[in-house]
Amino acid sequence: MSASSSISDNDRVLIFDTTLRDGEQCPGATMTLEEKIEVAELLDAMGVDIIEAGFPIASNGDFEAVAEIAQRVKNATVAGLARTAPQDIDRAAEAVRLAARPRIHTFISTSPVHMKYKLQMDPERVLEIVTSSVTRARNHVEDVEWSAEDGTRTEHDFLCRCVEAAIKAGATTINIPDTVGYTTPDEYFALFQMVRERVPNSDRAIFSVHCHNDLGMAVANSLAGVRGGARQVECTINGIGERAGNAALEEIVMAIRTRADAFPYTTGINTTMLTRASKVVANATSFPVQYNKAIVGRNAFAHESGIHQDGMLKHTQTYEIMTPESVGVTKTALVMGKHSGRNAFRHKLEELGYKLSDNQFLDAFQRFKDLADRKKHVYDEDIEALVDQNLATAHDRVKLVSLTVVAGTRGPQRATMKLQIDGGRPVTEEAEGNGPVDATFNAIKALVPHEAELELYQVHAVTEGTDAQAEVSVRLSSGGRSVTGRGADPDTLVASAQAYLGALNKLLARGASLHAQHAAE
Repeated sequence: MSASSSISDNDRVLIFDTTLRDGEQCPGATMTLEEKIEVAELLDAMGVDIIEAGFPIASNGDFEAVAEIAQRVKNATVAGLARTAPQDIDRAAEAVRLAARPRIHTFISTSPVHMKYKLQMDPERVLEIVTSSVTRARNHVEDVEWSAEDGTRTEHDFLCRCVEAAIKAGATTINIPDTVGYTTPDEYFALFQMVRERVPNSDRAIFSVHCHNDLGMAVANSLAGVRGGARQVECTINGIGERAGNAALEEIVMAIRTRADAFPYTTGINTTMLTRASKVVANATSFPVQYNKAIVGRNAFAHESGIHQDGMLKHTQTYEIMTPESVGVTKTALVMGKHSGRNAFRHKLEELGYKLSDNQFLDAFQRFKDLADRKKHVYDEDIEALVDQNLATAHDRVKLVSLTVVAGTRGPQRATMKLQIDGGRPVTEEAEGNGPVDATFNAIKALVPHEAELELYQVHAVTEGTDAQAEVSVRLSSGGRSVTGRGADPDTLVASAQAYLGALNKLLARGASLHAQHAAE
């Protein structure tokens, strides 16, 4: 929805999602084209107003992703980020050319420290570039956003001059970001009030907030900026982003919805899709959501304390300020088992927010049946882990066929692994290691030789009980790039192999060469 179709200039807050751009810049969070498209289509269906689809000049892959998303998105504005260089702006314009509502988002640093050390420019030169870059962008599209990078550490007089110049050159949205997460809510509120009052043509543009979470105040600062007159919030699903992350979309939206007395504004977000969006992004980036994450964390609507449970039984509002259903969380946790049929399983998937093709459904149903045979109780979290794992591996070049591990006190530990590589016939290798996990990973390295380094190996249980599925996260780095893979299985070693292969496949999908000794067999 564009600004012109908002409910009113006073109470409609536009949601600008930058998960696919700023969120993807988080180390290890790079997504494939298919994953980006899935996230973009979900954001569009959820009611996001502007989707920042990427940084087109950064790479051919980024350009292709922005261009593809621009064609597919039906309702939201699609933005491409650009620095002030003419080639950046022209590349962004080409990427969003086929969007129903294209936007170019261009930026330049305005703080003294950035101008001196990063740009090595004096303020007057920066001011000239503000005008020329916005003018060039406006010649391509009608919707131009201009950002003052490191705006919260910019001198007020110079910031006002830049904002005035950007609006005069044709910018329709002015973003004053807290790029390094430095400001406080009171300061940010006052900053927007000051700029809007001092800049003569400020009423001709929508003001925007973009807050990073370095001091843990990104959401509070964003809401303070809205109170100060901003009517666009830039945020990401799960709050992912560079360093400590960005303001979390789900927290912004639910704060406005839940505390309308304090924040008398509206958004166009269908909040019942928030939990599903969180899971899709977590799966695409392989960044697990912390259990106590606000709104979408596993414990957000869980109550273990006896006092809390007693209160909840008497009245849910004693300890819940919003309903689980309002964010897409189901109350029922245990309804599925080995006797459940296809219709029940399909209904459960729809309830959890999944839409699978016929082949994906049949594969997921078979995996569910296999799991139900091995596990006494199948919880919603088990099904989510199972389906997410299945979707994540659908396009993998290297797939796990089987794994057998010999472990115990009488070493050495050995792993025998069978993999399918690039659709060829399965190949097998046996390897020893300092423990069963090390042996498993050594078997992978023997079958798929690579130089990637293991940065993280983490295990946690999906649900309670000794038969719980293990969810494993593995982070690999190669050539200065980090990626994370996840696997889930009642067998921790199988989950470990899945996670390692998930990360390795992401490296391969991003251009790493595959020199598997068995690949040609």
